[in-house]
Amino acid sequence: MVEQRQDFGDEFRLNKPRYDQSTYKGRLRHFMDIVDPRMLLVSDAKLKSSIQLLDDYKEGKLPANVSNSKLWEAQKIKQAIVHPDTGKKIFMPLRMSGYVPFGTITVVGLLLPNPTTAGVIFWQALNQTHNAGVNFANRNASTPVSNTDVAVSYVAATGTAGGVAVLLHNAVTSPWFKKFAKRDRRLAKMIPFIAVAAANQVNVLCMRSSELANGVDVHEENGRVVGQSRSCAQTAVVSTMLTRALLPAPILLLPPLILSSMERTALWRNFPAVRFPLHVGVCMSAFAIALPMTIALFPQTLKVETSYCEPEIQLATREEFLYYSRGM
Repeated sequence: MVEQRQDFGDEFRLNKPRYDQSTYKGRLRHFMDIVDPRMLLVSDAKLKSSIQLLDDYKEGKLPANVSNSKLWEAQKIKQAIVHPDTGKKIFMPLRMSGYVPFGTITVVGLLLPNPTTAGVIFWQALNQTHNAGVNFANRNASTPVSNTDVAVSYVAATGTAGGVAVLLHNAVTSPWFKKFAKRDRRLAKMIPFIAVAAANQVNVLCMRSSELANGVDVHEENGRVVGQSRSCAQTAVVSTMLTRALLPAPILLLPPLILSSMERTALWRNFPAVRFPLHVGVCMSAFAIALPMTIALFPQTLKVETSYCEPEIQLATREEFLYYSRGM
């Protein structure tokens, strides 16, 4: 029997979220922990001691003077570094805690002024490569995805991002478009967002096409799986696509607006050396703030009335509500 912690922190629950996932505030705090870049600085010794602390808790060997806060910190460290299915360390640039620091490089590149066609293609391809790496490194390894599906998704998303970006870039820089000069500048600043958002939709559809065809597992509150529902899969995929469409909006639309305002300041005009550092700082800040706020919009586990599911699922349970994973 696991001994209860004697402190006033949130009661520790092994492998469970610390905050209430039924509220936006709880999900926001949960994802702020997940993308916390400070986890990149955790030493191997600290990781090892955190894993040992959790193992001791699981086996009921933990001293009573270890606080709940200490256990939550240990679990945060382990989940930030170690894959839950394979038990292996995730490569640092592909960890969720590294998504903002390493992803900022591509965001800065995507928003560089006056890009060439080659530059547009390079930064869009690099962005999709990083996204694909993060998705693969943090995948659900208990439900394998074939290498073919991964390759098709990557090629389709990269092709979509590059194709849309180049098409719009060539359009707004063409002589034909010059009569729309005032719109030209605004549309040019929107190109990275439009291309990334389009690629995200293609990526989700490619990676999760099997779910749309076969359904997602639905389970009772106690975890018992009662079947696979295609109607729930459609809801899960649509909500994920909506999240993926909204995610790049503040990251790729706000910095150009902020930087345009800065261009009119004396600091920007008189000190050219500060322009690039300001560019990087604005992009990183927008990324860091928007990422947890956007992915927290929807719960990861969705609740559905059993009557909404297929007839065979309704016959397999007496529960009024069932649950399923939305995915990322």
